[in-house]
Amino acid sequence: MRQVFMNAPRDVSVGERDDPKIVEPTDAIIRLTATCICGSDLWPYRGVEDVDHTPMGHEYVGVVEEIGDEVKTLKVGDFVVGSFVISDNSCEICQAGYQSRCFHAEFVSATIGTQADKARIPFADGTLVATPGQPDAELIPSLLAASDVLGTGWFAAVAAAAGPDKTVAVVGDGAVGLMGVLAAKQLGAERIIAMSRHADRQALAREFGATDIVAERGDEGVAKIKELTDGLGAHSVIEAVGTQESFLQAFGATRPGGHIGFVGVAHEGVSIPADELFFAEVHLHGGPAPVRRFLPELIQLIWDRKINPGKVFDLTLPLEQAAEGYTAMDERRAIKMLLEL
Repeated sequence: MRQVFMNAPRDVSVGERDDPKIVEPTDAIIRLTATCICGSDLWPYRGVEDVDHTPMGHEYVGVVEEIGDEVKTLKVGDFVVGSFVISDNSCEICQAGYQSRCFHAEFVSATIGTQADKARIPFADGTLVATPGQPDAELIPSLLAASDVLGTGWFAAVAAAAGPDKTVAVVGDGAVGLMGVLAAKQLGAERIIAMSRHADRQALAREFGATDIVAERGDEGVAKIKELTDGLGAHSVIEAVGTQESFLQAFGATRPGGHIGFVGVAHEGVSIPADELFFAEVHLHGGPAPVRRFLPELIQLIWDRKINPGKVFDLTLPLEQAAEGYTAMDERRAIKMLLEL
């Protein structure tokens, strides 16, 4: 089968790999219908994380081709959406709603790689969710978004306690930040402030529910948020970048007693000064999103056409042109890139 590999930073190719096979009785083999490139894939692309002929991809939808003997909730032919983290969905951590820290958790990007024709999904009952039927073609981008960016943005909004009568500020205008805007709107936020400097992303943020746009960053961005909130700061802040600047901006934009939902992947050198943390008096909640917790609800919202997160994909290419997709996202010529199979 075809597989996208990152051979080294800025060196992406499409090669061949053995077709996956059932290894454990809880496995399923799926033929992917669509996959995509994630903003987090740009970290190794830019040399921040090590790669060496690494299979890429962790977002996926497709059709079940084969199941192990112990798979009970799926059947061959089901169209499924899967989380970017494998989970059994039955351990105590999963039952508490944190499937991304399941006792059996493993990142799909680390061991599987779904920028490919097929994938073996361990713990299929706990990781995959079947759609109510075979989806229409126009729903597939939105269902694919649910696999990671929509679920991650939704978790960020929930972690930030977004809801009625709340002002929500979103730090980061990538795909996850934009999904955070959509989620905050669905959760009933009264006011949603999207922090963005890019006209195309600002327009999409408004379409998803943003009421205000702040182009300033750093201290100027914090000052603008305070200005818009009578000097208090936002009730809820979504941090969807993972840099030192974005974390400090999120802290500064949150009112005392407010909530920060952080889902940006932090890398080396990012830290929160203890004195600022102590005196901020804010709630912090975040990390790798437990997408599996939200998948049934998100799939139904998409199926009923109540949300259209697939609009976040502004570039579609065939799998063979994956390298061009990486370049486009790296150069910010695309918000998020869908790979057709």
